[in-house]
Amino acid sequence: MKSTLIQKNGGQMEKLPDEIGKVLQRHDVDPDSVLCWMLCDRTLDGGFSDTYVLLTREHVLVLTSLEEPLQEKTYGGYAAGTRAKRPPASRERRWGFEQVPIGEAESLTVVNLVASGMVVIKSPEERAIAAFTNGHMKGAARLAGMFAKLKNHEEPEEQEPDDGDERAACPKCGMIYPEEGRKVCPKCMKKHAVFGRLLSFAGRYKASMFWIVFFMLLGSGTGLVIPYLQGTLLFDQALGGEGPFAGKIGLVILLIVVFRTLSLLFGVLYGVINAKMAANIAFDLKSSVFQAMQRLSLSFFEKKQTGQLMTRVNNDATELQYFFVDGISYFVVNAMNIVGIVTVLLVMDWKLTVLCLLPLPLVFWLVRKAFPKLWRLSIRRHKRVAAMNAIISDTVRGTRVVKAFGKEQMENARFGRASGAFSEAEQSFNKMGVTLFPVLNILTQVGGIMIWAFGGWKVMQGEFTFGKVMTFINYMLLLYGPIQFMNNIVNWWSYCMSAAQRIFEIHDAVPDVAEKPDAIQLAEMRGEIEIKNVTFGYEPNKAILKGVSLHARPGQMIGVVGHSGAGKSTLVNLIPRLYDVNEGEIRIDGIRIKDLSMSSLRKHIGIVSQDVYVMSGSIAENIAYADPDCTLEDLIHAAKIAGAHDFIEKLPEGYDTIVGTGGHNLSGGEKQRLSIARAILHNPKILILDEATASLDTKTELQIQEALDTLIQGRTTIAIAHRLSTLRNADYLVVLEQGSIVEEGTHEQLMQKEGAYYGLVQKHDEALKMKEVITA
Repeated sequence: MKSTLIQKNGGQMEKLPDEIGKVLQRHDVDPDSVLCWMLCDRTLDGGFSDTYVLLTREHVLVLTSLEEPLQEKTYGGYAAGTRAKRPPASRERRWGFEQVPIGEAESLTVVNLVASGMVVIKSPEERAIAAFTNGHMKGAARLAGMFAKLKNHEEPEEQEPDDGDERAACPKCGMIYPEEGRKVCPKCMKKHAVFGRLLSFAGRYKASMFWIVFFMLLGSGTGLVIPYLQGTLLFDQALGGEGPFAGKIGLVILLIVVFRTLSLLFGVLYGVINAKMAANIAFDLKSSVFQAMQRLSLSFFEKKQTGQLMTRVNNDATELQYFFVDGISYFVVNAMNIVGIVTVLLVMDWKLTVLCLLPLPLVFWLVRKAFPKLWRLSIRRHKRVAAMNAIISDTVRGTRVVKAFGKEQMENARFGRASGAFSEAEQSFNKMGVTLFPVLNILTQVGGIMIWAFGGWKVMQGEFTFGKVMTFINYMLLLYGPIQFMNNIVNWWSYCMSAAQRIFEIHDAVPDVAEKPDAIQLAEMRGEIEIKNVTFGYEPNKAILKGVSLHARPGQMIGVVGHSGAGKSTLVNLIPRLYDVNEGEIRIDGIRIKDLSMSSLRKHIGIVSQDVYVMSGSIAENIAYADPDCTLEDLIHAAKIAGAHDFIEKLPEGYDTIVGTGGHNLSGGEKQRLSIARAILHNPKILILDEATASLDTKTELQIQEALDTLIQGRTTIAIAHRLSTLRNADYLVVLEQGSIVEEGTHEQLMQKEGAYYGLVQKHDEALKMKEVITA
């Protein structure tokens, strides 16, 4: 029996195990009727065992393993080499079966515990039916949401494909992934596939690589003649007085000079082409990684440290530059050199050649054994340097905080630990290198000793000439270079494949917020916003917004108020699709925002956030970021409306003053005004003000509020404000509490109710009076 694929309205979920499908069939339940299911990996008394909770349109099904509970469980701590505990597959387990009709069940909820949770059902008494570790929280939240829809007689929504993050282990060998968020198993990864893909990436450099290899081969070809000239031709013929070049020492020396000059000339030619290609490859690789990162969702960057991403853009791209520049071409040429030299040696004396090459099988065996360990050490070293770079980045960006709290010594200690860990990883890698490679070199040089020993013995026996021995020695010396490169190729391969795998991760990463292939391009926008039953949380089963509905007509100003943490900023972040809703939908002009292209959606939406970031550049560049092609008049007009023109004129260079990293320091209010000017220049149809005047004093706020009152005319505005007085002119107000809308209406209507909004206004007014007393 094949694994049952659970489907609903064309969506896909994880496959239901064969074993569970058979148990369902024995109890007259069609596996295809299962709408949603989850695996619970704990027992209610704190042990570890498997329990499956399944949901059909009529029943909640609970299948509990009757085997002895596991005494231990390996958590997804992302320690390399750790295997996840799995039940034996050799025999079928015994299962308990319980069936609860949905009509008799009042609710099915999820209870959060410390690093775990429980599924609780009320039918009619409330009881726990299963427990699970935190890794299965996403499945539990999905199950509870599906149950609620069935109880409300709603059609269950299409289920997104399960990404399988819960187990965080390789499905092939069971090894837990070394790094969180990177589903890459070092043991099972097909390194040859990565190598093949990397070769395909070099398509645009084919011509340059061809000429590099061509001139390298010419240089090697001319170099292969020199040992013959310096050995047999010089000693046996020119000096020995035999053969066509007898006594022609000057001619032989001239030939040696000519061939050395040609070899040098070909080397210069391929070096020039190589230098140009290296610069182009470095640029293209770093641009490719940076562009791939730009298409990823906001959540990707929130889970990564800045230093780690910088390491991928800089270090990994540089490693791949070595692959293209110093790797492929040298590998081809050195391989050809080895073939050519060995062929010449076999022709000269195959017995002596075979004797000299006897150590090579041992060399190849050592290389094969060393490769996996060098690979692992390379990965560990990269992780340590990324962690060290992250600390450097955080400390430099947060220097003001570090110095304000006097934590320089603490940061020194933190960096010392990270640097020490990197040093340890670097030493482990280098120790293996400096131990392995000299051994390989000694083994390869044994051939030269054998030539002197057996070649000299043959000269004494009269079977060899001295010139032939010198030719043999020179060719063996020439062979050491390519063999040395092939020895070091393990090191090069480890570097490049690790870097390639990390870069391809970014290229292959699927953004959480993805644009449909046939997304609608919206040329014009009226600005109507419909938010219907939206539920959203950054983590499974921890909803920030719960069933929020809101309707903003074109040109309306909607004020959103509530205590800190109520979900106000989260709500406005969903409108431009910085995140995707978990349930419900958002429509603009009657079109689901998931059906709109990102460019056309965000082209018509302007955001002024409480978190203002000033780019490194001039004041003019920062304002014109929203519209780089704007005229100077438009830019100054936007600055005047935002109340920024006066302070900009007083700066040393005016609009050309450099701000941001290494530039002029702006106050919080000045940065906020630049942000408002940027939004004004964007000229959006929908304007989102998320605490837009939070960093401004009362006088400046009143000035900007007047400008904003003019700006919002004809635009749909969603405004969140710390000072409630700025929202009194809003067409409509909604009050959020713990992610739900508890009140809505105009300012006058809500004040008459004397509810949650009335309480917020009272507290706000009291705070203002207290501030006036303190100021006085």
